Amino acid sequence: MNFSASNTGLWNVIIQIGLIALFLLLANVLRRKVPFFKKSLMPTAVLAGFLFLILRTAGLWIFKAETLEKLPYNPFDTTILEMLTYHGIAIGFIALSLRVTKKDENAKGALVAPKSGALIVSTYLVQGIAGLAITLLLYYVFYRAQSTVFAASGILLPMGYGQGPGQANNIGSSFEAMENGLAGGRSFGLAIAAAGYLCACIVGVIYINVLARKQKRERAAHEDLSGSVVTVADFQDENEIPIAESLDKFSVQAALVLLVYLLTFLLSYGVDSLLTRFAPGIAKTVSPLLWGFNFIIGTLLAMITRKVLGAFRKAKAMTRQYQNNYLLSRISGLAFDIMIVCGIASINIEDLSGLWVPFVLLAVAGGVATFFWLRWLSKKIYPTYREEAFVSMYGMMTGTISSGVMLLREIDPSFETPAANNLLTGSAFAIVFGAPMLLLIGLAPQTLALTWITLGLLFIYLALLLVFLLVVKGRKKKPE
Repeated sequence: MNFSASNTGLWNVIIQIGLIALFLLLANVLRRKVPFFKKSLMPTAVLAGFLFLILRTAGLWIFKAETLEKLPYNPFDTTILEMLTYHGIAIGFIALSLRVTKKDENAKGALVAPKSGALIVSTYLVQGIAGLAITLLLYYVFYRAQSTVFAASGILLPMGYGQGPGQANNIGSSFEAMENGLAGGRSFGLAIAAAGYLCACIVGVIYINVLARKQKRERAAHEDLSGSVVTVADFQDENEIPIAESLDKFSVQAALVLLVYLLTFLLSYGVDSLLTRFAPGIAKTVSPLLWGFNFIIGTLLAMITRKVLGAFRKAKAMTRQYQNNYLLSRISGLAFDIMIVCGIASINIEDLSGLWVPFVLLAVAGGVATFFWLRWLSKKIYPTYREEAFVSMYGMMTGTISSGVMLLREIDPSFETPAANNLLTGSAFAIVFGAPMLLLIGLAPQTLALTWITLGLLFIYLALLLVFLLVVKGRKKKPE
């Protein structure tokens, strides 16, 4: 085997991962040392992604194509970045779903968790309605010469803002790959996701400062936002496997995550093959969704795996707990950081030519609609900590859960309110509430009529969720 630089297949992945590491460390230094970036609250991975994107964009303009072809490795090639973005979201969610959960006795009878999930999905729906309304209007006024997939491209707004770069990448790619698909669909979706991060940072920080002046609240010192101390109790749960024996504890966690991801591939491949063979018409619609939403299949399989391992322990067939929540959280954190960096860095600015008008309109509409929707419902659902709930939800629904937590820590540094926990428990319920929307995403781009039907169904589902959020009440907790 050739181990030299001429074997690009051997070295390309390592070089790309090395560049990702370089930009992550550089962004971390800027985030900690430069006051502008420190005050912006921009997540380090997002900043790293933008730095990488600037290098790629500048490099593509400076270097000629002939020069790049002579290099043993093209640092501006996005193939590996796209691959890491796709796998990162699935690995991250699988690691989170394998964690052992403990029952919260105080939450019995309450509907805060399911209502948080319904609020998250209702925000997806509002973003989807705003997005489809804009692209349908633009299609009839300016873009009728393009494919009907453009009319449905507004559904990428909740994928980019609500779900983040992973889903924006997957769904944008599926729109682009369709017959007469959306040219530049993948970069369009990723650009919306990047705009969402900027929206979370800029609007979120402005709102926090306004809130601080109006209510005379003090923002937390930035030196206090570096994280909490990890104790032995956090790292080692009761009756867990030891830190190191014949197989390292971290290796066990990585093996569990990768095994579930292998099962995810096998299940997706099996279902796709069966549909292609026996129902090719259905396969045409379902297959892109199956592979685009592979992280949901992985999440469900991880939950099943967690239940099976728990059942073995109950039956005394397995004496030790193999999952370690702390290490699984670190795996998910690494996967999500890589996904964010790669997602933003792999945007092709040239692909957005001709799509700048819908992009700007969608970016602005997403930020405005999300702000007012969450502002209104936070008062209804979380009356005792409405500001903390709103800030955290807005950060998550325009960026990711990390940007939501970062904004929250500015006004609730010790997490004295349940706002941070609502992001986690709500996200779990959002998987259930969001299932119908997955079908609508696959339905919308098929024909223009189905795009309109999708818009109508989004309104109907939003009305149903509003009934649950505003009318249904949980059992009151008995006084102690």
